[in-house]
Amino acid sequence: MRKVVIHRPGGYQRLELEEHPDPVPGPGQVLVEVAAAGVNFADCVVRMGLYRSARDYVGWPITPGFEVAGKVTALGGGVVGLEVSEPVLAVTRFGGYSSHLVVPREHALALPRGLSMAQAAGVPTVFLTAYYALHELVHPRPGQVLLVHSAAGGVGGALVQLGKLAGCSVVAVVGAAHKVEVAREHGADRVVDASAEPLWAAVERHAPAGFDAVFDANGAATLRASYQHLRAPGKLVVYGFHSMFARGRGRPSWARMALAWLRTPRFDPLLMTHENRSVLAFNLSYLFEEKEVLGQAMGRILGWLEEGRIRPLRVTTFPLERAADAHRALESGTTVGKLVLTTG
Repeated sequence: MRKVVIHRPGGYQRLELEEHPDPVPGPGQVLVEVAAAGVNFADCVVRMGLYRSARDYVGWPITPGFEVAGKVTALGGGVVGLEVSEPVLAVTRFGGYSSHLVVPREHALALPRGLSMAQAAGVPTVFLTAYYALHELVHPRPGQVLLVHSAAGGVGGALVQLGKLAGCSVVAVVGAAHKVEVAREHGADRVVDASAEPLWAAVERHAPAGFDAVFDANGAATLRASYQHLRAPGKLVVYGFHSMFARGRGRPSWARMALAWLRTPRFDPLLMTHENRSVLAFNLSYLFEEKEVLGQAMGRILGWLEEGRIRPLRVTTFPLERAADAHRALESGTTVGKLVLTTG
């Protein structure tokens, strides 16, 4: 088998494609021959050595990747409900940048009808993140008004779609002109191009009374203002800190990160009770033990996809040996939708 291995943290050159013995599934496990693996910004943070759950669960060396699509090639003892050669998508806590991958049976799911392998590989992480943020934390009601940052990206695009499916009005924020139409494709009611107009003045025009929920993975660049633009009651959901990382460097800027840490707002619980606003945060990689929650979420997501109620995101593919180019592109901030590595 081939897989991308990071032996120690650093820049793009740390992504080394290596050959290893084929894995063998144990009891309750499934061996998947991977056709496509999703790329997420978290993978870049893993490469830099800054993703805490990677250190907690794996350490070095590590193979990044949280999601794959492919076909079943072997079944471990006791596995039922799947057959050899059946196409599946699978979620994994690291290890996805591989030509072959062993996952627990419950993490391998039938490939949704009508989706290519590349499209399917781009589904689990972003839609699970969006689902958890929206349905487990916010509990949306029809008619509520949501603000979604980075709405042309992976999680942002999924949030726009799920927010509209829940009957909410969605204001989408993008950072470049070529991303406006992508956010509209997802169903956004209003799109703000922060590169063309002052962000918060534009946002206030679209929702003068504030937002019932704001979804923000930017970090210090927008967190304070995102909180200030909540109505009472309102919820700020945080699932990343992208603005802490310098674009195009491939490695951390410690000065930038220190400044971002200093600029990150510290929310006062006492003040929040008076303002009737909440701040919620999570990291999906720490939720793999929540099997009932994740299983229900994936069941609903895949059902909505097959019914056409939501759509897979735009996909840009790179061969597995060009994982570094995929990371470079993702960190540039210019991409839309999902980036996916292919093994064929």
